[in-house]
Amino acid sequence: MKNTLFLLIFFSIYALQGQNDKTLFVYGGQINKEFIKYTAELTNKEKPKICFLPTATADNTYYINYWYELCATLNVEPHVMEVWINSSSSPKSFEEILLEMDAIIVGGGNTLNMLAIWKTQEIDLALKKAYDEGIILAGGSAGSLCWFNAGTTDSRPKELTIVEGLGFLDYSHCPHYHSEEARKPLYHENISKGLLADGYACDDKAGILFINGKAEKALSLNDENSSYYVFKKEGKVIEEKLDAEIID
Repeated sequence: MKNTLFLLIFFSIYALQGQNDKTLFVYGGQINKEFIKYTAELTNKEKPKICFLPTATADNTYYINYWYELCATLNVEPHVMEVWINSSSSPKSFEEILLEMDAIIVGGGNTLNMLAIWKTQEIDLALKKAYDEGIILAGGSAGSLCWFNAGTTDSRPKELTIVEGLGFLDYSHCPHYHSEEARKPLYHENISKGLLADGYACDDKAGILFINGKAEKALSLNDENSSYYVFKKEGKVIEEKLDAEIID
């Protein structure tokens, strides 16, 4: 009996140790050098392989070049995964490319179009596998909104609307929280009406680190940009500012 109990405890501890933490770092705006550096540090690798996904801007050449410029002075091995490709120039599948990385950063742009392409190409499934295996996921703007269950987007004509995300994080989300005038009041309204669940909002230069689906730490590049937990309580929408660590 004692031996059986010992074995059960041993294998339970072993199983827990074998589990990878699921890590997501989201921020409100576009990519910047400081957040790339922070993402690299999360990998605990000396020179991590980091892949940039510019899908939301249709693999825009300027955006790709900007990515390489930002990485030029960082101790990282930068990669880009383009989706506007053909088989003859692509010896590896999207899943193979992503699972070779230490971290994956998603850029901004049209969230709705990006998600549609990902689902058609099964990139969403590859990203889920990467997440489950402990590869660091990160991104801002469309690249942050995509990881949540839903949020507001400017991906459609005329006005901000709601888009469903991948649901890796079981909250709603609002990027560009204070930089775009319409974002904050609409986010509050949607939560108030029950159209969106409680969630997290980020100013452009602020972000949140999630570990295993829970918000662990807020970060910011300065005192002017913050992240918030926005929720409904007793019929009112409440905004809680998160204490942030300033990074550079």
